Amino acid sequence: MSTPEPDRVVLVTGGSRGIGRAAVRALHREGAHVVLHHRASAEAAQALADELGAGTGQSRVHVLRADLAQPGEPERLWREAVAWRGHVDVLVNNAGIYLASPLDDDAAWTSGWADNLTVNLLAPAELCRLAVAHWREPGRAGGGIVVNVTSRAAHRGDDADHLAYGAAKGGLQSLTKGIARAFARDRILAYDIAPGWVLTDMMGPDADALAATMPMGEITPPEDVAEVIAFLASGRAPHTSGATIDVTGADYVR
Repeated sequence: MSTPEPDRVVLVTGGSRGIGRAAVRALHREGAHVVLHHRASAEAAQALADELGAGTGQSRVHVLRADLAQPGEPERLWREAVAWRGHVDVLVNNAGIYLASPLDDDAAWTSGWADNLTVNLLAPAELCRLAVAHWREPGRAGGGIVVNVTSRAAHRGDDADHLAYGAAKGGLQSLTKGIARAFARDRILAYDIAPGWVLTDMMGPDADALAATMPMGEITPPEDVAEVIAFLASGRAPHTSGATIDVTGADYVR
């Protein structure tokens, strides 16, 4: 896929906070029309849309709500995203959850696996499926781009209480590579970005103590991850397809 046309449309899941919010800003800055998905942050999502020009008559941001943990919601989100401007050119699967699945609690283990797999793997997989089908429609030229936000846990696994999270992110990473290999001839590109600790509003009071242990003396800002998303979404380096980009501030180096 060559450098995308100015009217490219990017769907960002989990776009109202953290990495997603920074990505929406970066993609909008680069000229994209952005579908900003959220689950339960309507006020934050609308505030971001307003910041980027909603209500001016020339807005390039469209807010959609969907609960990706619920059956049928990924498909509805995709259908409504495409309906906005007739196409979606880039899919950024950023929405995710970090839920415990401790071995010594039968109920939490079962629910933790079910919820982590549903939101962190099955929902983005369904969106990937719909995106690939859209980009392979007869008469459509130019392919498309998938950017999946995984985690360093996809490489190394996670701690004892979050085994399901690491497994789900590892599955999403494998899916990304499979898409890149299987659909390269269709000019469909696929990447995954594997952040470590990221300084979002979910970090809490331990952020300063954690930052002191980091090689750079700080936790990765979400804007660093967003800049990588924006570059990959540009299509300017198509032969990078299939790559995993680590954004960890050298805290985890492969």
